[in-house]
Amino acid sequence: MLKELAKTRKKQFDVTIFQTPMFNQKKGYKQVYRIMVESIDHDECLGSVFKTFNVLDRLPADFRGRYISTGDILNIDEGRRGQRYYQLQPGGWQEINRIHIR
Repeated sequence: MLKELAKTRKKQFDVTIFQTPMFNQKKGYKQVYRIMVESIDHDECLGSVFKTFNVLDRLPADFRGRYISTGDILNIDEGRRGQRYYQLQPGGWQEINRIHIR
């Protein structure tokens, strides 16, 4: 019974990946992929996306971007609860303003 109480309900997150055409560019972000991810919170969602898009065997067949790397941006859309943007920095994911995407 305790196990059931400790379980947290997972949610569906609508995640969009933005990348620049070439690695290490600061401008020119374009949407390269959109996916639904089931996670408990944003941290787990970010980790799941990173793991999926950094292992060749896990990449979706229709993915046309490159591996997720420093500088790439993820948009997590929760519908009425709003959108959050995260950029991969050398120290991990950092929340940013959407203004960075141009």
